Amino acid sequence: MDLMRHPELADRLAAAYGLGSLRGRARRRFEAQARQIPGLRALALAWQERFAAMTELQPGQQPSANVWRRIENALAHEREGRALQAQRRAPSRSWRGFAIAGAFATLAAVAVSVSLFTRLGERDDVVARLERDRQALSQQNVQLASQVQAAPDIRYVAMLSDDRSAPSVLVTFDPKHNTLTLKRLGNYDEGAEKSLQLWALPPGGAPRSLGVLPQGAVARLTAAENQVQVPALAISLEPKGGVPAGSGPTGPVLFKGAVVPTS
Repeated sequence: MDLMRHPELADRLAAAYGLGSLRGRARRRFEAQARQIPGLRALALAWQERFAAMTELQPGQQPSANVWRRIENALAHEREGRALQAQRRAPSRSWRGFAIAGAFATLAAVAVSVSLFTRLGERDDVVARLERDRQALSQQNVQLASQVQAAPDIRYVAMLSDDRSAPSVLVTFDPKHNTLTLKRLGNYDEGAEKSLQLWALPPGGAPRSLGVLPQGAVARLTAAENQVQVPALAISLEPKGGVPAGSGPTGPVLFKGAVVPTS
């Protein structure tokens, strides 16, 4: 079955493959089809890029077990204090018994008071530590939200292959930041006197330049979403700096591939 004829199923399988939850025979079948279908391979690479960006997010932290243990101890001592106060208010059968009980209750109250003052100090330390933990968690949440906002939202992908169908350039588009990212998968070198230029290939229209690629493994170009909503992209070899705006490619087309939406 050609998965690219079922975009929703292909996207789900590519996401499961990128996450690592697609296993066994299903994973092997997916890999076999991805080797034959450039669009499916591009989807898998796009999901791997998306999950790789999320691994940079910092994990949250929970208060340590010692914090909860101190809180439980403080609450237990408070219950003991209330129990002793209840005993002090209980009626006695005789004045002597009442006096003795009162003396013991007074001594116990003094001991409990000393213990409570100590425990209250510990409880204040616990509360202060909890407040510091709360502030730290709040700061981490702010940082996490900022990192999620900065993470790319890959809406379109394209795998550009050479004339032998070998994957050469992975193209992803992030509409949230209006960014085209191109990653070279091969070792092609255009040389110092030439430039690679990216073209959008609209149906029934002339190629439109999307920019000249700087040398290096990764290139980023600014583009609007309507500029990449085309059936295919291509890269040609041009004179240094590319051809002037408004003109088409003058050199050979080296890489070409279909644009696939990720949703």
